[in-house]
Amino acid sequence: MAMNQPGLEQLPPQGHVKLLYLGPVAPHWEVHGVFGDNRVIDEFRQRALARLQLLPPHDPQFRRNRERVNRDAERERLMIEWDLGYPEDDAAT
Repeated sequence: MAMNQPGLEQLPPQGHVKLLYLGPVAPHWEVHGVFGDNRVIDEFRQRALARLQLLPPHDPQFRRNRERVNRDAERERLMIEWDLGYPEDDAAT
């Protein structure tokens, strides 16, 4: 069953997280909870960091893992914000 069917209630977000690229030296990433349930954000942080731990944004695997992190955030009803340290072209994302 698709999640975006008409008639299904749109639920409000549970929280907001910001993923910050720290630079080329490991660890590359930090995940900050802006608001929401700390337990949900901590569990999401663990999964996101497991996918991104050794990947800088220019690595080809980053694009696939970024989409996986975005889908995970959508399932958890978390708003997600990426800060890669440079402006992103909206058409490329």
